[in-house]
Amino acid sequence: MHKSAAVGLSISVMLVSGYAVFAATAWPWKAALFPLVIGIPLFCLAATELLWSLLGAEPPSAPNEVELSTDAAARRRVVRVAAWMAGFFVAIALLGFPIAVPLFVFLYLKLQGGEGWVLSIVLTAAVAAAFYGLFDALLHLPFPAGWLWSWLGLA
Repeated sequence: MHKSAAVGLSISVMLVSGYAVFAATAWPWKAALFPLVIGIPLFCLAATELLWSLLGAEPPSAPNEVELSTDAAARRRVVRVAAWMAGFFVAIALLGFPIAVPLFVFLYLKLQGGEGWVLSIVLTAAVAAAFYGLFDALLHLPFPAGWLWSWLGLA
């Protein structure tokens, strides 16, 4: 990306996220939580990118799309990532978010990451606890049951 494009994009992201944070400060706490949690770090990251673009050296040029598209290994990686994403979406639809998120984390760590049982279980439990704590206990967001539970009459 050219330096001027990076500067323009950084400034645009800073303006949008800054406005979102400013607007959210007038909202009730639960309504403002999401824009604040996303907007503040986004603003900081965009400001860092702006400073990096203005003060830093030019990054080395990346290979262009034509070179990547002919690489069989790159295509396999893209297909693998797309399959993981599609699997996650299918799990959300069939099982619902509260089950699909920890299941995806565990399967990704074990199958794709090759991590051990202890680390996979500990990180899955941490993600499940954070997911429950934030969305269920703190925000009281109801997630619809997955299609599978509805079909089986368990929802």
